[in-house]
Order: sequence, then C-alpha cells, then structure tokens
Amino acid sequence: MNLREIREELESSMLSEKAVKASESRGRALPEEECDTRTCFQRDVDRITYSKAFRRLKHKTPVFLLPEGDHYRTRLTHTLEVTRIARTIARALRLNEDLTEAIALGHDIGHTPFGHAGERALNELMAPEGGFRHYEQSVRLAERVEKSGRGLNLTYEVLDGIMRHTCDPKAATLEGRIVKLADRIAYINHDVDDAIRAGILSGEDIPEEVRAMLGNSHSKRINTLVTDAIEASEKAGDIVLSPGIFFVLSGFHDFMYQRVYKNPVAKKEEKKVLGILSGLFEHYMQNPRELGEEFSVIAEEDGLKRAVCDYVSGMSDEYAVRKFKELYIPAEWSVS
Repeated sequence: MNLREIREELESSMLSEKAVKASESRGRALPEEECDTRTCFQRDVDRITYSKAFRRLKHKTPVFLLPEGDHYRTRLTHTLEVTRIARTIARALRLNEDLTEAIALGHDIGHTPFGHAGERALNELMAPEGGFRHYEQSVRLAERVEKSGRGLNLTYEVLDGIMRHTCDPKAATLEGRIVKLADRIAYINHDVDDAIRAGILSGEDIPEEVRAMLGNSHSKRINTLVTDAIEASEKAGDIVLSPGIFFVLSGFHDFMYQRVYKNPVAKKEEKKVLGILSGLFEHYMQNPRELGEEFSVIAEEDGLKRAVCDYVSGMSDEYAVRKFKELYIPAEWSVS
C-alpha cells in the first residue's frame, strides 16, 4: 500500500459514517491518475493554496477599504480564520478535515476588490449577463480561469462546498455546511474586532445579551460558538447551533449590519468603488489586448465581457486604485 491508500484506510476506520471519505469522492470533471502520497482532498488543499487567486487575497479587504494600519483583516486572514474554525469543528465531529480545509481555503478566492462594495458594483455591471456573485466566481476561477484557463480541476465535493458557502440549498456534505457556519462565526467576530480598532464601536456597545451568552472577548465568543456548534451538531446529525445561541448570533449579526456594515464611517469610500470598477471595466472593454494572452483566450471562448469581469474581479484593492489613477488621473509633472 502507498501512503495515500494508507490514509484512505485510516479514514474508513476513524471517521464518522457521515463523513465523506476521500476514496468515495465523486471525483473530478477531468479524471486524473491518483497521487501516491496525497488523497484527492489533500491535493485540492495544495492546488488552492498555490493558486494565484489565493495569493491575491492578502491584498483584498473585506469591510474597511484600504485601512491604515497593519492589523485589520484581509480576505486572506479571514480565510485562515474560517479554516481554523472549520477544522476544529470537523475534527470534533470526526468529519473529513482535508475536505473541510479545501472548501474553507477556496470559499472566497472569487471575491472582488473592495469587499462586498466591489461585488455589488460588478453585479451591476454584469446585470445583463446574469449578474455577479463571489461564490460563483470562486467556482469559475477554480474551473475555468486559474492555470492559464485550464482550471484547478477540483473534486466535486470541494466545488459544491465553495458554491454553497453563502447560498441555498445547503452543501451536499456536512464538511461544506461546516464552512458556511465557520464563515459566519469568523466574520461577525473579526469585524467587531476591527470596528473597535477603527473606533466605530467600543466593547461596551456590544449588546448585553451577546456578552452574556457568547462572552465579552473575541476568543470567548469564538470558543462559545465553536463548542455549541459541536455539541448541537452531534445531537442533530447536521451542522447547526442550538436554538438559543443561534438566536443570539442572529441578533449579533443584525447589530453589526446596522452599526458597522452600514456605518457611514466604514462605508464612506464605497460610493467611489462603482466609479473605479466601471472605469476599469470600460477601459478593458475598449482595449482588450491589455488583458494579456491568458484572458484573450477566455474572451474568445466565453465572450469579452466575461473575460473583463474575470480580470477586474481578480484585482487587489491597491492594484485597482493604482491602475485607475494610471488610466484616468493626470500624472504630476514639473519643469526642471
């Protein structure tokens, strides 16, 4: 037996009957010869980690656009926090950690520059073509755009989990459902942390029932939610929170929506996002050769507008601003 086969045998004996075993995967769109050392889900973890889309997440911000300071979350740090929460829950429930990790690492690779403001802008620009949703773009990157148009050829279970981490119906696997819950646990709590750092909130602003039920610090809230998810899911046979904790977390989300996600201080620059992305979009529609060979092939096969969307949505925040300035803002000059 090679190392992969040993691992697959261990999964069969150690994991829950509800876990997806690597040996039982529905496979890839393009069949491949199996690796001698890694299971199919371990290979997916590596493919996502080494992808260009994953690397770009370090320069994309979720809520606070282009913040000053080194400690605000980025899409990459958000992804890593989701991954750690998801793996903890998966391990406790004896589900497949490698599958869970692959879904978590890939769930946001299709996110736009400027967070959900960028997503709304591209959704408007792509409205005639059905709009734009970051979870669909994450799957598109994995299937179509990465590796010069060849895609990552991920397994069915990983692609399903990525697609379903935001929208309904539920993911086909419990591992995918874990990532959806871990995503919410992570972003609500780290957005509070960042909002306090930005001076938008203080610790005392957090609703009393949240502090009483979940805890009065970031680490305590995460621990409460993860522990509850493990205990409630074990009883339910699905990935859930207990009714009381779910109610409090939903109220916490509503509080964040009103106090942070719609806060004029946090959102004051968002009105500029549509202008920046619209300008970039129009430029590349008029100058498709600037997309480069990789996206030119996509333009020929999928249409120019879709290729431009792929290109612009992949930009980091700083690159989008820099490119917009280069194209539309006169450069400073002086007479020597």
